[in-house]
Amino acid sequence: MLREVIVVGDPRLRQRSRKITAITPKIQTLIDDMVETMHQENGVGLAAVQVGELQRIIIVEIPEDENVPLSGRRFIVLNPEIIKSSRATEPGIEGCLSVPGYVGEVERSVSVVVRGMNRHGKPIRLRLKGFAARVFQHEIDHCNGILYIDRLTAPDRIWPVAAGEEEQIEAAQAVPALVA
Repeated sequence: MLREVIVVGDPRLRQRSRKITAITPKIQTLIDDMVETMHQENGVGLAAVQVGELQRIIIVEIPEDENVPLSGRRFIVLNPEIIKSSRATEPGIEGCLSVPGYVGEVERSVSVVVRGMNRHGKPIRLRLKGFAARVFQHEIDHCNGILYIDRLTAPDRIWPVAAGEEEQIEAAQAVPALVA
């Protein structure tokens, strides 16, 4: 079932999401709905809070491209947390389904290690770098009530774009040939 994506100004986006303590049929339905909603909205990531559910669940799906590590893979992570971040950082353009009509430049760690659980409650640990690391950091921020606009490299490093193109512009930077 498609869910409505809430946007900046909705106070739920600023709240910390609750840890998943039991994997129930309701949680499984939420996960399925999030995947469907993310696809409908042409997103590369979605946190449960973006559909109004204060649960620590993120979905990340890296667009298919042979030049991008982990492309074409879908990750469903419950209770995600970053347990290690590289000291090295780099700026990059980010968009968000909850901040329609804008993209902005954000400095993020180049690589991270994330742990959590899969949708069946089994522990997972992911070593991520590049674009995948950026998307995971962005989605985990959502679980903590943080939006990418809170992390802009400078107040003037945000630009208007056509609504619905925010995450496609972000994904395009993952392919060096498209970013020149």
